[in-house]
Amino acid sequence: MTDALNDHEGTVSVGGRNITNLRFADDIDGLAGREEELADLVERLDKTSTAFGMQINAEKTKLMTNNTNGFSTDIRVNGEKLDCVNRFKYLGAIIADEGSKPEILARIAQANAALAKLKTIWNVRNIALSSKIRLMRSLVMSIVLYACESWTLTADTERRIQAMEMKCFRKLLCITNRDHISNEEVRNRTRQASGPHEDLLTTVKRRKLKWHAGW
Repeated sequence: MTDALNDHEGTVSVGGRNITNLRFADDIDGLAGREEELADLVERLDKTSTAFGMQINAEKTKLMTNNTNGFSTDIRVNGEKLDCVNRFKYLGAIIADEGSKPEILARIAQANAALAKLKTIWNVRNIALSSKIRLMRSLVMSIVLYACESWTLTADTERRIQAMEMKCFRKLLCITNRDHISNEEVRNRTRQASGPHEDLLTTVKRRKLKWHAGW
């Protein structure tokens, strides 16, 4: 990457710093403010990889743009045209041109699946409710919180996060919709069992603020 980026001037600025790429091991996410800049970056990576006896997998390499008109020129690797997509996964998180909603919904779905798999634990009567709440936060809520620092929240996604948390607590308390028990009463019962705690949405917002403050 050092050789490929030699004399390459990036135009994407984050926190006052020019960022040309994100990388972890062999997962590289190139960033560019213009189409020509991205084409130059891809060409540099392709040529430098070849010089070191390595090859970029064109099938796994995707392009994404926030330009509604898409790309006007072909960007190629090893002579193969790269596909343009509206979302892709990077380090387990969904990056989408429509923002954070697809990733948030995917996280909630994964957390709901984990919640269902642990049904046996939730139904065990000799496990204290306080212990179940700690397990739920460790094994279920942690799935939702993965990479939440980078999310852009909307009123809709905030409601979905709150609804997911309420679903978890109602499951632990064996409360169904037919019981007509308010969310506030559910929160009171969980506080009585485990003491004061930060709700899930507040945790997301706090992590976002802490992460942005670090830039």
